[in-house]
Amino acid sequence: MRALAMACVLLAGSATGPAMAQADLVGNAQGDVAVTVYSGELALVTDTRLVTLPAGESRVEFPDVSSRIRPETVSLTGSNFEIVEQNFDFDLLSPTAMMQKAVGQEITLIRTNPSTGAETRERAKVLAVNGGVVLDVGGRIEILRDDNLPVRVIFDGIPANLRARPTLSVMVDSKAAGARPLTLRYLSEGLSWRADYVALYDEAAKAMDLQGWVTLKNNSGTGFANAKLLLVASSEIGVRRSRRGDDGEPAALTSAGTEKAKAEALADMFAYPIADRTTIASAQQKQIAFLDAMAVPATRGYSASHDRFGSLEQAQSALSTYRFSTGKGGVGDAMPAGSVRLYVKDARGQAQFVGESYISHTPAGSTLSLATGRAFDVKYQPILEKREKLTEEEWTRTSQYRIRKDGVTTTYEVDVKRNFWRTHMKYIFTNARPQPVTIEFTQNGLNTYNNDTRVSAESITAEPSLLWEQRKWMVTVPANGRTELTVQFDTLN
Repeated sequence: MRALAMACVLLAGSATGPAMAQADLVGNAQGDVAVTVYSGELALVTDTRLVTLPAGESRVEFPDVSSRIRPETVSLTGSNFEIVEQNFDFDLLSPTAMMQKAVGQEITLIRTNPSTGAETRERAKVLAVNGGVVLDVGGRIEILRDDNLPVRVIFDGIPANLRARPTLSVMVDSKAAGARPLTLRYLSEGLSWRADYVALYDEAAKAMDLQGWVTLKNNSGTGFANAKLLLVASSEIGVRRSRRGDDGEPAALTSAGTEKAKAEALADMFAYPIADRTTIASAQQKQIAFLDAMAVPATRGYSASHDRFGSLEQAQSALSTYRFSTGKGGVGDAMPAGSVRLYVKDARGQAQFVGESYISHTPAGSTLSLATGRAFDVKYQPILEKREKLTEEEWTRTSQYRIRKDGVTTTYEVDVKRNFWRTHMKYIFTNARPQPVTIEFTQNGLNTYNNDTRVSAESITAEPSLLWEQRKWMVTVPANGRTELTVQFDTLN
C-alpha cells in the first residue's frame, strides 16, 4: 500500500488504460477546500472529497479542479489504494472544440429559409477546421460561414475526451470497497493577491488611521466554494525601487524592523490566515479587510537626493513624505507589499486624496516613509562651487574623515600616479511655506564614482549611517526662508 502516490500526468485527452473491473466513477464536486495563495500567480489547492471506491481497479473523476493546474504537482492521498495512472483532461467543451473533434466525421446541417421559415436537413462531412470549417456536403465542398445566416449544426454526440469542466481522472487499485476521504493537492496558476492600504493623515493630531485590504484575484478558470484561505507574503512580488537618483522616489523602507510579527511564520515568509471561510468565484476580484490601525503616530516631512558631485541649473521640488512605524506603538505588525493611498484632512476636516506610494514586504518594527509627490513650495539646488587638487600630504591629514564600508576601513592600491581632489559642494534649500520644514537630504554616489571618499568639513552634522555610498543630513528650513548646507568632499581617483 502506498499512502502517498505520485504519478506522471498525461497532458492529453483520456488515455486508454487496462480493462477496469468497474465503470468510471464521477467523484463529488469540490469537498472541503483550502486555498493557500502566494505573492504572484501561484496557489496551493487542497481538496478533500468523500469517494466510494469498489474493490479492484476503477477510474475516479475529480471535476472542478483548476483549469490552470500544474499537473506535475498533483498528489492524491488516502487509505487502502494505489494510483495506477492519472490524467488531466483540459480540453473543455465548446462549439470550437466540438467542431475540431468532428473532423473526419459527419454532422447534420439544418438550414432555415429566411422567407418561409422552412427547415431542410443535410448530412455533411467535416474536412478541416483551420480558421473556418470546410465541409463535404453531398460531394460539394462548402465553407460553413459565420455571417448570421440561419444555419445550425447538430452533432451525433459529445466526444469522450471533452469535458464540461476541468477534470482530473485517476485510475486507482483499491484493496477494499467502501467510502473514504481522498485528499487532492496541487499547485495552480491564476490566483494572486496583493495588499491595498488606505491611510488618512491628521496634521493637527500628527497621527494616521490605516486600513488594509487584501485584493484577491481568481483567473484560474475555476471557483472555490466556502474555502479556507491562507495568504502568504513571499519576496517574488513587488516593484523594485532605486535607492538613489535625482528623480526617483526613495525606498519606502527607511529602517528595517526586528520585532516579532502577529502574522504566522511560514519558513522565511509571513502567512496571513483569513478567519472566515470565503467563496472565490471564477473571474472574480474581491477584497477582504485584514488591518485596521487607528491613531498611528506619524509625521509629515520632505526628502531629496542628489547623485554624483555636480550642479543643477534650477532648483528642484522636494518629495513630500509621511513617516510612521510598523512597531509597537505604531501599526504593531508586519505589512505585506502593496499600494498605499494617502488622504489628508483639509481645513474643513474633509479627507482629500494627495497621492499614493508602494511598499515592499515590511517586517514589524520598521520605519516607513511614504513619498506621495513633489512639493512645489519646498525646493533644493545642489551647486558645485569648486574642485581642486590636493597634495599627498594634505590627503594624508584627512584620513580620520574617511567614510568606511560597514565600519571597516578599505585600503586601495594602485599602480598609476594617484590624484587627490577636494570638491566643495553647496546645497541651497528654500521654503515658501508659513511653517518651518525639515528636509531629509541624501548625497549619493560617494564611493560609487570615486574612491576613498572623505568628508573633511560640513556645516551640518550628518546622520549616522553605515552606507558608504551615501551621506544623509536633516536640514531644517525656516518659514519663508532658506538654509545652506556646505560640504567638503576629499576623494582619490
